[in-house]
Amino acid sequence: MTGTGRAPHADAVYSTLNSAAAGAASLIAASWTRSLVHYKLDPDKTRPPEQLTQAEFDAACDRSGLLVRQSKVEMDRLFQMVGEAGCCVLLTDKDGVPLERRALPGDNADFRRFGLWTGMVWSEACGGTNGIGTCLAEARPLTIHRDQHFLTRNIGLSCSAAPIFDPQGRLAGALDVSTCRQDLTPATLKLIAAATVDAAHRIEASQFRAAFSHARIVVAETGRAADALLAVDREDLVIGANRAARLAFDLTEQRLATPFPADLLLKGETHEAADDLCAGERGVIQRALARADGNVSAAARALGISRATMHRKLAKLGLHRPN
Repeated sequence: MTGTGRAPHADAVYSTLNSAAAGAASLIAASWTRSLVHYKLDPDKTRPPEQLTQAEFDAACDRSGLLVRQSKVEMDRLFQMVGEAGCCVLLTDKDGVPLERRALPGDNADFRRFGLWTGMVWSEACGGTNGIGTCLAEARPLTIHRDQHFLTRNIGLSCSAAPIFDPQGRLAGALDVSTCRQDLTPATLKLIAAATVDAAHRIEASQFRAAFSHARIVVAETGRAADALLAVDREDLVIGANRAARLAFDLTEQRLATPFPADLLLKGETHEAADDLCAGERGVIQRALARADGNVSAAARALGISRATMHRKLAKLGLHRPN
């Protein structure tokens, strides 16, 4: 304890926040400000995170059941990568409640002590600055390393988290890898953070493909970390877009409410993306024509489109109409 009667970490928190414009100085300082000013938290708080009742936890699992089911494979894969390094993998809902976890049995006592367990509440409002809560508050991947946490009780943790967005681009939860080991190097922590982000992106892609299983999925190159995915129907109309695509193409709910031609969206974007779309469509049409022995009407019926639409596609793609 210091002369103030607070733990040294708590003094560091107050000192940082007493400096001019501390809230805008960094992501951490901004989160510390929210924790202290908006959530009225005490950095010396020693109680573990709040825990849902069994009924509340069951209801949370029901609300996010699809996310949990579609995340299991990626959680297992991620845990295979980081588990031996003394890490715990957590999948949370949008409120910061872990619904699924992975950890080696020998590490569970430490994780239990910190509250890294299903049913605990790791929102920023309850736990202050932390990997899960601050990731959800900021809606972006981040790492909260040891004394970057707001609460003194959590400064033994290093937590890397990435948000997970649903097929409509809404925040659905977070994927987190936490460790209380002190011997992991900064390089190792960066690798863990990158693996967490990649796993979150794969979960999002899996959810998107499942939600639009009846459509063709187009991957548009945008230069962003996550793939921009578009769901395109048989008429080449965009009927869905994941968060990366929404950000890359400035797609709002209002724009997506009415399906629109994919080529209008991709016009002016990278030639590679447009070429991929045309090549994919050309292949589909050529295969349909081959199966129909060149009969345009039969090929159109097999594709579920009208003969007139088929002829427009043939003209657009520069394909010769069979005699």
